[in-house]
This record gives sequence, C-alpha cells and structure tokens, in this order.
Amino acid sequence: MRECRLAWSPGEARIAVCDDETLIDFALWRPGMSDGYGDVHAVRVQKAAAALGGAFVTLAGGGTGFLTGTHQEGALVAARVTRSAQNGKGLRLKPHGVLPQACEAPQVLGRGPTPLETLAARYPDAPILCDAPALMALLPVALRSRLERVGQAFDSVLDARCDDLMAAQTPLPHGLCATITPTPALTAIDLDDPNPDQRRQIDGFTANRQAFSALAAEIRMRNLSGAILIDPAGVALRKRPALVPFLAEALTDDPQQAKALGATALGLLEVVRTRGRPALHELTNSPGGHALAALRTILREKEGRGRAGKPQLRASVGVVRALEADRDAMAGFALDWGASLTLVMDPDYPDRVWSFTP
Repeated sequence: MRECRLAWSPGEARIAVCDDETLIDFALWRPGMSDGYGDVHAVRVQKAAAALGGAFVTLAGGGTGFLTGTHQEGALVAARVTRSAQNGKGLRLKPHGVLPQACEAPQVLGRGPTPLETLAARYPDAPILCDAPALMALLPVALRSRLERVGQAFDSVLDARCDDLMAAQTPLPHGLCATITPTPALTAIDLDDPNPDQRRQIDGFTANRQAFSALAAEIRMRNLSGAILIDPAGVALRKRPALVPFLAEALTDDPQQAKALGATALGLLEVVRTRGRPALHELTNSPGGHALAALRTILREKEGRGRAGKPQLRASVGVVRALEADRDAMAGFALDWGASLTLVMDPDYPDRVWSFTP
C-alpha cells in the first residue's frame, strides 16, 4: 500500500512516499523558504538578450530572472517560473496568460504548487500521514480529506533511508555502488563493482542493466537534473552503447522527462533531465539547508539537556540570515524547545559549522 509520510521539524517537512516498506519518492518542503517554482509574476523587462532567446527581467522586491521569448524593454509581462534559482543561475520564466488590468508594477500574481501538492498529485490514492499539528494547519484544503494523524511519520529505518539520499554514495543491486558527484556543468555518476569476484552468477553487463531501475529511482528522489553522465561498472567500451535502451526503459516514468541520449566515445552514458526545482544536494548544502538541519539536530538531542537558560545558536552569516528570514521556523523551534532562540552571527564560521548553548 502506498503512503505519503510527512515528518516535520521547524521550517521543513520531509516527504517520503512509500510502497509498503520501500521508499519510492522523496521531497523537501520548506514553507518559509519557497523555491518559487510554478509561481506566476508580473515582471518588468529590463534588457533584451536576443542571442540567448529571451530577456532579463525584474520581479517584485527587486529579484531578477530570465524570460524566454521576444519582449520590448520596459514592458510588463505575465510570466510563470519554469525553473527555480539553482546551480548559480537565477529564475527562468516563460510568458503565461494576460496581466490583470489593474497591474502596473512587478508583483506576484499566484503561487505555484508546493512539493507536497506535486507529490500528492503524482500519487492521488496515497493517504497523507502527518505527525505534527503545525504542519497539518499548512495543508491545502483540497488535501485534508486524505490526511491521517500519526504519532510518528518516520521510523528509524525510513529516517536512515532518507538521510542516505544526502550521501554521495548509494548501494545498488548485485553489489554495485554509485558515487554521485554534482558539478556546475553536469552530474557525474560512477558505477563501481567493489567485489566482482564474489558475483559469479551474473556478468557485468547484466548487473549494470538490472541496477538501472534503482539508479533511476535515486536520480528522481535526489532530483538530479540537467546533463548527467553515467560510467558503467566493468563493461567493455564496445558493449556500452548496448546498455542505452535498458537505461532509457528505466527512465520511462520519470516526471521530469529524463532521456537517455546515447553513449559517448569514452563509453559514458548520457542522460538529460529537465530542470525544475533545485536538486536535493543544493537544498541541503545551502545556508538555509544547514540552518534547518541545525534546528532539527538540536531538537533531536534535546532530551537530557539542561534548559534553564536562553538557548543560543552561533553560526555563519548565511545561516543566521536564513533563519532571520524564516520566522515560522524560529517560532516552531521556540514552541518545541520552550523558549525563543537567540542567533549570534560569527563571520569565521563556515555554513556547515555551528555551536549551540542551551
């Protein structure tokens, strides 16, 4: 039976779709740190860039983006976000509908679906199991009929499996292991067979072919996108093009239209996957991601701590600013801890490092 499980910590819901005991889909939802995907804006065209096929625009609040199509400088255009800011690049938008008559300046015209709404639509028959009253209040009205309150949405096994999605390495069937390395230009996936001599009943070609389904699931759950190059394990160069149809079949049901394009001269399997929301590694490695992870870790370890004083978090400039901007996360922490959190900015701290005084 499929279930959509929501585990809440201040500022962040981890959404795991499970089929019985198997994790089949995953997303992060941060209500106070929206990625803007699917939002509809009135944007002001600032500078045409015909060579790039569009124009640079400004949004409400001074944000910027790139709008596809031909547009007159100074014009106000209705546009929808088709790619969130990611990989060092800003929002990408495309024209969408007609501006309201009263609209005279950049503004938000409508919000796109949340990651929860996207997964709920993908699995319309799955009940939504939630363990936090605070999150239940944020659910759209249309989803509340599917909502079930549970004491704990994630058990230790599911919690560990979701944590594994943040790791660079992941095991695959038949003893293979995938090492995933994102770069600014592409994502490299190296398939390795650490113990080929222990796998006598199946050849390397078949082992790779039968691992593609699990690899495609990892690509989807980690939301890897853009150009992806896969280096098969233990397959002769001349045989690698024959793996492409099996990889293409494994990617068939991908909601982001992943496609296997072929094999390079070096034997690397080429995949392209449409960009939409930021990849999981970008979310977790951003200042906001480190900030929310710090809150979650502190609350996980709060048992046995003395809490007589005022809690204080010392962190980097980026982490502190991310928390200052997410009032809901700070309010949620204060409710769970029993006191408001004081933030101390330390320019010498990298984003990954923080210290806490209860």
